[in-house]
Amino acid sequence: MKHRIKQRKLNRDSSHRKAMLANMAAALIKHEQITTTLPKAKELKPDVEKLITMGKQGAADPAKSLGKRRKAIARMRDVGMVKKIFDVLAERYADRPGGYARIMKAGYRYGDAAPMAVIELVDRDVDAKGKDSGPTQFDDEPEAEAPAAEEKPKAKKKAIVNKAEAEKKKTKADKKSPKNQAPKKAPEGTKKAV
Repeated sequence: MKHRIKQRKLNRDSSHRKAMLANMAAALIKHEQITTTLPKAKELKPDVEKLITMGKQGAADPAKSLGKRRKAIARMRDVGMVKKIFDVLAERYADRPGGYARIMKAGYRYGDAAPMAVIELVDRDVDAKGKDSGPTQFDDEPEAEAPAAEEKPKAKKKAIVNKAEAEKKKTKADKKSPKNQAPKKAPEGTKKAV
């Protein structure tokens, strides 16, 4: 019987599962909408809602704020996202008694037919998705500092190429040295001097 077993193991040991859920919680707080498998989304939702509740409790009572903030950091391991919970999300959900995240089914994954889902925060900020995550797929505005950024990789590339050429020359020199060559055989038909 499966009494008192409420969480899914997700084919991971406990430390891997904790780390994965912490990373997913940080990603959900940062982008306010992520796509993942349905079982992972169902496991993530209560964790994120408890973190937001901690943020609301810390914002409501300044005496508890430091302790709640430290608990959230210990659970999620991302100080920047904990700051967002306590400063932005706690204020946004101050009047909402719960249910800060929703899960919507999103079909099945092509490779292994795993059920997919989109988990997002209710009343989310649409502009938060993809923010501070590096280049996105549809960048409309090219960056002004792009030429300056390209000069450094070229210099690194030249150094790597020069190093590779030096190694090639070194290996060629090693091949030509007599200690690496096999002894020459006498032509057939001649006898060796004994």
